Amino acid sequence: MFGTPGGTVWVYAQVYEYEIQMVKPGQRVELTATAYPGRKFHGVVKSLDPILSAETRSLRARIEVPNPEGLLTLQMYVDANILANIGRKLALPESALVDTGTRKIVFIDLGNGRLEPREVQVGRQAEGYYEVLSGVKEGEKVVTSANFLIDSESKLKAISPQPEKKPEHQHQH
Repeated sequence: MFGTPGGTVWVYAQVYEYEIQMVKPGQRVELTATAYPGRKFHGVVKSLDPILSAETRSLRARIEVPNPEGLLTLQMYVDANILANIGRKLALPESALVDTGTRKIVFIDLGNGRLEPREVQVGRQAEGYYEVLSGVKEGEKVVTSANFLIDSESKLKAISPQPEKKPEHQHQH
């Protein structure tokens, strides 16, 4: 971060390789600093470096941020959330997703108290939602309530591939 207190500061943010296609000059940015909990700062992407860093696999974005109170100072760390329009996509609320570590599961409400656990593939995460790549179709109802309790271990075991049982070894006399 570089700038003069009370004026404008430059924030330099790393944009990872998989995000580069979504970041363009002119996009709005929301910034937060641990030094000021609950406070948001707003800026605009002014430019992106033309060369990818081999070490971090990222590009540096230069963000201009008004700093009228002089709160943002040199060498301060901030989190930058660049607001990008990803278009209209089928999405799931974060609360609907059960991440087992190896798979991502949602519970489809089939009606009459019946639920179907289903593996899904998700893409980008934005504003409390995950983009759906596969596993759920538009119009299907997913369980999203935080008050909905499931014995998830037994439910997930029921849908997990079970190892084949080896036949017991028998001795003939």
